Amino acid sequence: MRTLGLIAAAFAGGAATSHLAGASTQAQSPYAPLEQLARVLVLVENQYVEPAQRNKIIDGAIKGMVAELDPHSAYMNASEFAQFQEETGGTFGGVGIEVDAKDDHITVIAPIEGSPAARAGIRSGDQIIAIDGRPVRGERLDKLVKIMRGPPGSRVKLTIRRQGAAEPLTFDLAREQIHVTSIAAKRLDRDVAYVRVKQFQDGTHEEMLRAAARLRAASKTPLAGVILDMRNNPGGLVHEAEALADEFLSSGTIYSTRQRNQVVDEAKAHDGGAFASLPVVALVNEYSASAAELVAGALQDSGRATVVGATTFGKGSVQTIYELPGGAGVRLTTMRYYTPKGRSIQAQGIRPDIVIESAQQQVPVAILREQDLEGHLPAEGSLRDGSPRAVLVEKRAAAAVRDIAGDVPADPTRGSDFALAVGYQQLLRAIPASR
Repeated sequence: MRTLGLIAAAFAGGAATSHLAGASTQAQSPYAPLEQLARVLVLVENQYVEPAQRNKIIDGAIKGMVAELDPHSAYMNASEFAQFQEETGGTFGGVGIEVDAKDDHITVIAPIEGSPAARAGIRSGDQIIAIDGRPVRGERLDKLVKIMRGPPGSRVKLTIRRQGAAEPLTFDLAREQIHVTSIAAKRLDRDVAYVRVKQFQDGTHEEMLRAAARLRAASKTPLAGVILDMRNNPGGLVHEAEALADEFLSSGTIYSTRQRNQVVDEAKAHDGGAFASLPVVALVNEYSASAAELVAGALQDSGRATVVGATTFGKGSVQTIYELPGGAGVRLTTMRYYTPKGRSIQAQGIRPDIVIESAQQQVPVAILREQDLEGHLPAEGSLRDGSPRAVLVEKRAAAAVRDIAGDVPADPTRGSDFALAVGYQQLLRAIPASR
């Protein structure tokens, strides 16, 4: 999620008031931490075994300072910030996977549709244990992501541990320029629109409007309902998520944000959304995060959608992006966001109305969620009272979510995607019998 801004720091006042410094002890002085940093910097520059580059040391110090706050705040140097901007714009070079860190392991949140990783068969939940033969344990996530990036045509080898596989799997991938489309859509039997949102990036809202127009133009019969599939959606830009949610709502609150217990903003829906008059089922899973949870929470609280799937990831914080001089930037957690009923998603997630469990969940399986990340913001209260309307168990291990809308059968009850079939049946019950 991104709100662009500029931040500048000025220390000119220090010179003007330095004559008062003697009136305070070192512990009381606001400059004491900077003095300590300067001492360590001088020690490193003068005593380290090899000559040290000051810019590299300072960058490392700033990274460490921001990274101590929570798992989602980060300082980005000029090259990293440029890379970040490419990603939110939907284009970057690499193998095409969303990853996160847990217990010194790198876990695949989701492969990006059409990417080398997706075509090779890398799945959500896979653990990357080595890159080009080098173990990743203990390495910083940002460093490992940078290693996996590279010019198109170059190659990278990923070693992966997969639940149920006796031995690690090796994938030798050729990097490509990844052009990410965020919407996949298809018209299903009984005039149901299937809309999958893979992530929220620049242009997602406009993509969805174009998809809605195509779905309506595909038949003279009006659409009867919508399946909104946000499984494996890692989130993204909050203003795109807000605009998309608005297309399903005609009034009321979409979400609110708070900073230090004060309401900062409250996003409201407008009348006349593209899908505002149709029954909706929203599909989510444990890899639905951040902006995807915001949308699911808005539709659930407003009574606009039945939410089907697994409890979501639980990232309920907003990161503001500040541009710094020299091309660098800071991604800083500045707010928490809340559902229309004022419930916090942070470290709890969205609990579906109809819970889907697979046979795989009947044995202990390590699933990464926000609450498992070291330094995460704590949960607030209870997100959802009571029990789900139903808990359904798939009689086999859940298959990976399909990445191409064309693979979704016109009648999902005849396909292998259990959660989609349940969502489809649930939606058909909500469509008026007169159709």
